[in-house]
Amino acid sequence: MDTLPREFKTESYLVGERIELRGLELPERLGTDPLTFRLAEGLAVLFRYGVVTFFDVPAAETSVFLDNLKKHVIQPLPEPETETIVVQIDPDGREAMVGSKLCLHDRSVERCQVVADVLSKSVVLAMYESRVGENFQHLEPVARELQQTGGSGRHTRELLRHIGRSLLSELRIVGRVEVADKPELTWDNPELERLYVRLADEFELRERYAVLDRKLGLTRRTAHTVLDLLQHRHSIRVEWYIVILIIVEIVLTLYDLFIRVE
Repeated sequence: MDTLPREFKTESYLVGERIELRGLELPERLGTDPLTFRLAEGLAVLFRYGVVTFFDVPAAETSVFLDNLKKHVIQPLPEPETETIVVQIDPDGREAMVGSKLCLHDRSVERCQVVADVLSKSVVLAMYESRVGENFQHLEPVARELQQTGGSGRHTRELLRHIGRSLLSELRIVGRVEVADKPELTWDNPELERLYVRLADEFELRERYAVLDRKLGLTRRTAHTVLDLLQHRHSIRVEWYIVILIIVEIVLTLYDLFIRVE
C-alpha cells in the first residue's frame, strides 16, 4: 500500500444483485471479510451483494476488471450504480469527510475496508431508493383506477407484483446487505468503529434506511389495502351470483309446481 499517493480516487460500483465469489481468480489477496486484493497500484474490495469498490485503480484497469467480472455477476444491472469520493491521507487530520474529500490517517487495508463497506451500502441504498420511487409511481394510478372503476384480474396480478417487489427489496436490504449493521472488523477496534460511525453519519446510512423501510412498508400496506378492496368487491359479486342462482332455482321450482298443478 505504500505505493498509493497521498490523494486518490475511490469508486464503488453496484454491478448486479449478487456476485458469485467462488471460482473467482484474483491476484494477491489482502483480506477475506470483505474480500480484498491488490489490483494495479491500488486495491479492490468485493461484496457478495453485488458491489465492487476500487481504491486508486486506473479507469482502464477498472473497466477491464468489471468486464471480466460479468460472468460471476447474478442478474447484472444494465448500467452500474456508482458512488465516488476522493481520499486524502493526513496522519494529523481528523478522520472524516472534509468538504468533498475523505481524510484518513493512513492507507491500511482495514481502513480501506471500512470505507468500502460504507460506500457499498450507500450505493445499494441509492439503487433501492430509485426502485421504490418508481414503484410508487406505478402503484398510485392502479390504486386510483381500482377506486374509481372497480377491478380486474390484471389489476390483481399487478398489485401482487408490487407486493412481491417490496418484500424482495426488504429481504435483500436487511438479509443480504445488512445496511444497519456495523462490519465485523470494527467490533474489536474502537478506532475503526469511530471511523465507520462518522462515515455512516456522513452518508446518512441509518436515516436513508429508515426512510426506505417506511416507504417499503407504505407500498406494501397500500397494495394490500387495494387488493383487499378488490377481493371484497369480488366476494360481494359472488354473493350476488349465489342469490341470483337461488332465485332462479326457486322460480324454476315454482314453475314446475305450477305446471304439475295444471
